[in-house]
Amino acid sequence: MFSFSTDHLPAQERFDYWCEARAKYLFGVTIELDPERRKDFWGRFSSFGVGEAVFAEMSASSYRVSRTESDIVRVQSDSLCIGLQVKGPGWLDVGDDRIHRVEPGAFTVGYSDTPFAAIPDRSDGFHFRLLKIPLAGCPLGKPMHDLVVEPLAGDGRLTRLIKAMFDVLCVPPADSGASAELDVQHIARLAMMARGRLGVSSPEAREALHAGFLHAARAILDRNLHRPELSPLMVASSLGISVRQLHHLFEPTGMTFTRTLTLKRLHVARRMLVTEPHRPVIDIAYGCGFESAATFYRAFRVVHGMTPSDARAMAVES
Repeated sequence: MFSFSTDHLPAQERFDYWCEARAKYLFGVTIELDPERRKDFWGRFSSFGVGEAVFAEMSASSYRVSRTESDIVRVQSDSLCIGLQVKGPGWLDVGDDRIHRVEPGAFTVGYSDTPFAAIPDRSDGFHFRLLKIPLAGCPLGKPMHDLVVEPLAGDGRLTRLIKAMFDVLCVPPADSGASAELDVQHIARLAMMARGRLGVSSPEAREALHAGFLHAARAILDRNLHRPELSPLMVASSLGISVRQLHHLFEPTGMTFTRTLTLKRLHVARRMLVTEPHRPVIDIAYGCGFESAATFYRAFRVVHGMTPSDARAMAVES
C-alpha cells in the first residue's frame, strides 16, 4: 500500500509537490491550476498492487489535467486504464473535436498512451479511482493503441457489472490477491466488451460475464439484507437474468443463493450484537431480514454453535 497527502506540507508547497509526486512521475500527466488558487490546494492519494495491475484512488482540489505527446514519450505505460469518476463532473477532450461529458459515477476506458485533456466543471474538488492494467499481462485480442479514452454508457449492463467488481477492489486484498488478480482480468474483458473490442462468445468473455454477474448479485444481497422478502426472483429480475441463471452463478462458490444470503445476514447480526449491546436480539433479527425469532435462533446456533445471547455475552467478557 502506497499513500501520500499534502496535508502536512506548507500551503505554498502543496501544489508543486502534487505536480511532482502524482502527475509528472507517477502517471505522466501535466496538471494546471490558476496561481491564485494554488494556496488553497489539497490532495490525497493511495494505491496498491493487484498482481501487475495498480488500483489508485485520489481526491484533490479541482484542476486541469492532460496527457500530452511529450508526457507519453517521457512516461510510457502500455496499459489499459479504467477510471471511475466518483465525484466532480467535467469534460474530456480526446482530440479531433471529440469532447465528452463525464458525470459523477461514470467510467472511462482507454489506452494509457493516447493524448487527452480533462477540464473540471466545478471548483469544489474531485474523487477519482483508476485501475491500470499492463497489457503485457492481460492479452485482450485486438490491439488497442488507438483506443482513446471515452466514457462508458452509464446505464449499460456491462457498466453495472464493472461497477460491482470495482467496488470489491476498493479494499486492498488481505491475502496474496489471487482472486483479485483474476477479477482484474475479468474487469478488463468486460471493459473491452463495453467498448466493442471483444465479443461475448469467447470462453474468456463468458467467464468475465459470470464473475461480473456474481459480484453484482452479491452487491444486491448486501444492500437488501434487511428485506425479508428478498428472493432469487427479485435479484434475478434486478440483474435481467433468469432465476435458473442466478442459481448457476453461485454453483462454483460451493454455496447456494439461500446459504449465501443466510450467512451474510448472520455475519451482520453477530456484528450488531456486539456494536449495539442494548438493542434487543429480536430487533436485530428482524433488522437483518429474518422473518421470525425462531428462524434466526436456529440459523445462528447452526453456524456459530451458540445462541445470540451467548455470543453477545462472550464479546462483553472478552
